[in-house]
Amino acid sequence: MDKIDNNLLLAIETNWYSFVVSVFVFALLFFLARKRVGFGSRVLIALGIGVVTGIVFQSLDSFEIKGITTFGSIYVNLIKMLVIPLVFVLVLNSIASLKSLDYLRKIGFKTFAWFLGTTGIASIIGLLVALAFNPGKGLHLDIPAEFAAREIPTFSQVILELVPSNPINEAAQGKVVPVLIFAIFIAVAIIKVGSKNEETVKPVRDLIHSLTQILHQVVKFVIRLTPYGVFALIAGMTARYGWETLTELGSVIVSSYVALILHFVLIFGGLVLLVARVNPLKFFRKIYPMIAVAFSTRSSYATLPINLEVITKRLHVSPRIASFVAPLGASVNFNGCGGVWPAIVAVFSAQLFGITLSLTDYIILVLVSIISSIGVAGVPGPAVISTTVVLTALGLPLEGIAIVAGIEALIDMGRTAVNATGTTVTSLLVANSEGEFDREAFNRNDDEEIVVNAV
Repeated sequence: MDKIDNNLLLAIETNWYSFVVSVFVFALLFFLARKRVGFGSRVLIALGIGVVTGIVFQSLDSFEIKGITTFGSIYVNLIKMLVIPLVFVLVLNSIASLKSLDYLRKIGFKTFAWFLGTTGIASIIGLLVALAFNPGKGLHLDIPAEFAAREIPTFSQVILELVPSNPINEAAQGKVVPVLIFAIFIAVAIIKVGSKNEETVKPVRDLIHSLTQILHQVVKFVIRLTPYGVFALIAGMTARYGWETLTELGSVIVSSYVALILHFVLIFGGLVLLVARVNPLKFFRKIYPMIAVAFSTRSSYATLPINLEVITKRLHVSPRIASFVAPLGASVNFNGCGGVWPAIVAVFSAQLFGITLSLTDYIILVLVSIISSIGVAGVPGPAVISTTVVLTALGLPLEGIAIVAGIEALIDMGRTAVNATGTTVTSLLVANSEGEFDREAFNRNDDEEIVVNAV
């Protein structure tokens, strides 16, 4: 008992300051919500306050930031709570609402074509930027002692992991892709049975529709906490990775973000302008709340609920397209993790260890990046696995992954923002091609507030 009391006192002594700061910032954000400050504006304000708070706490050795990061962990856990039921119900609702399997095949082909095409382009951009910046040239860094190389799953293992064997067990383990595939099987069966006898499946379709509406309300409850969660997550990240971390591997960080920004602006902006024929600046302004959440949570799955809200309410894409593309994109669309990052690390490792890459190697790098982005669907740590596959294909030492491990969390924020934005762009492109994009509503700027009466 004395030990518990001592631990409690120690926790209070070292964390009271962070709790006080959290309460003050939360009160400020709550006040802004009461004053009807926009949701996106509050997210950006929270992000800025989080950066400043993290820098201050890093300079105060006597105070810990765990009191703040606890709130961030609570927010992430609430988001994770939604992922499995959201993916299952939305995929069911999206596909089961279709009247024909031909339509499903058509939008499925378009979705995967955009996912894989943009990942290949991201890999080329990452490669060109890395060659321009030479991130590994002249560096002499030690490999972290705790590093252990990730084992690359075999092709048969990947396939078996994707195929659901016990959907309930896989849902409990948080395996999204098997649950998604199980939902597709059920939805296709509903379409087949419904084509013969609509009355048989009508109660099921009504139930799915009702569950979708209920889940949307639960999502709104959780999204109201986003500004508070963003503040806590960014403060913790900034306090953990200070300026010292940036010095030795600054060239890797700079080259990564240059490549990510180029892909974001040129490719995403270009597709929105030339294919969807909408104003890119208006598009990015409408989706920036999602970008802020993706950047701070570092999770495509955690960003899924708010991405769905942005796609349907701000971009005015039909819920049918959004509910199909967004959950799929959170699982298999890795422009940042599977395209840009493996290319940067490959060039970095080659230069670090004095290995010359040929034109053939560069072609292999791009092709393997595209293929591995499919193979890592549902695998934990897709960026590490994709990079491991690419380095192995090129015969490069895997120690390069270990050396950049210390800064990966910093780059992962940008990678996730690009991944999630790629899904949003694909939703718009597919909807536009299928006549399910309300261009007039988009141009009228009558955006629905993502969270009505947000707290």
